[in-house]
Amino acid sequence: MKKTIVSMLSMFFLISTFYLPNTFAAFEQVTQLSLPEGAKARLGKGGISGNIAYSPDGTRLAVASSIGIWFYDAETGEALDGFIRHTSYVSSAAFSPDGKTLASGSFDGTVYLWDAQTGKNIKTLTGHTWQVESVAFSPDGETLASGSFDGTVLLWQLTPATASKPPEDVNADGTVNIQDLVVVAANLGQTGENIADVNADGEVNIQDLVLVAAAFGNAAAAPDRSHLNTETAITKAEVAQWLHHAQRLDLTDPTFQRGIRFLEHLLAVMTPKETALLPNYPNPFNPETWIPYQLAAPATVTLTISDIQGRVVRMLVLGHQPAGIYQDRARAAYWDGRNAQGEPVASGVYFYTLKANDFSATRKMLIQK
Repeated sequence: MKKTIVSMLSMFFLISTFYLPNTFAAFEQVTQLSLPEGAKARLGKGGISGNIAYSPDGTRLAVASSIGIWFYDAETGEALDGFIRHTSYVSSAAFSPDGKTLASGSFDGTVYLWDAQTGKNIKTLTGHTWQVESVAFSPDGETLASGSFDGTVLLWQLTPATASKPPEDVNADGTVNIQDLVVVAANLGQTGENIADVNADGEVNIQDLVLVAAAFGNAAAAPDRSHLNTETAITKAEVAQWLHHAQRLDLTDPTFQRGIRFLEHLLAVMTPKETALLPNYPNPFNPETWIPYQLAAPATVTLTISDIQGRVVRMLVLGHQPAGIYQDRARAAYWDGRNAQGEPVASGVYFYTLKANDFSATRKMLIQK
């Protein structure tokens, strides 16, 4: 009996290292709670899904987790900052040799480069077809290696480009992508000096948005779903509205026409050919997970979670939703691992069933505590 109690207490304190309150007051209390011999602090927010990296000067600690990357003061244990941009578990983190850049790899298949001081996203590296498991800088800091479950290691040249930033790179992250479209869309109608005024005519309007789409389309003539693997929460309705306004302007310039074609392709990509229930992520998980799906037509959507005996544990009524892709964390269904009474469910296999009009599909997932 004593051994059982000791084992349960040990498990409790082990789990507590992964799930801590977010407020600093609670942080101060928990970091010193029942520490193992020789330990001076307990850190962590979200599940610790990846590696931990010290900055070269030893003053900061970067922790890769299920909800982002967190910075801590290496001496005091104080939480300094958090970067949340990946759409899935962050599996790896590494500082550049000069400590100015932090690289992170994620289960979403992307690698991000961050300004380690300001937290600004410098660049997004895409090319892996599956989750990225590790990242590492070369000793001179000019090359980054990333390894993935897709069976490849990619080497990225990080020497700063000598060319000036193009105006279409609105957010100055080194690449023209959907993030820039979203920034322009958020500033539509604004006048005066504005980073989203791509053509510098004094107003942010649909022409600026089409110019960004043209620059994006020039680099990637036909968009695919990898372009939607962001946290922009961009919707099919928004793209349709942009396209409608652009087509009404009857813009004949080849650059504008290329931008319009890109928006047409993007709208097609965002319209699934069939309704589908996709694998939840992460899986296994503890205590929360996201359940992605796609709708080929507007539908009233419900998601039912059942235990292995077929008993309903939780029903998520997602309401009437338009056709589109509900894949990133901003749009996928979310389950916090609790039943209808708000109680955490036990470890084990569970089934989730999506119903949308006449469509119904079931998949299984695993809670592992």
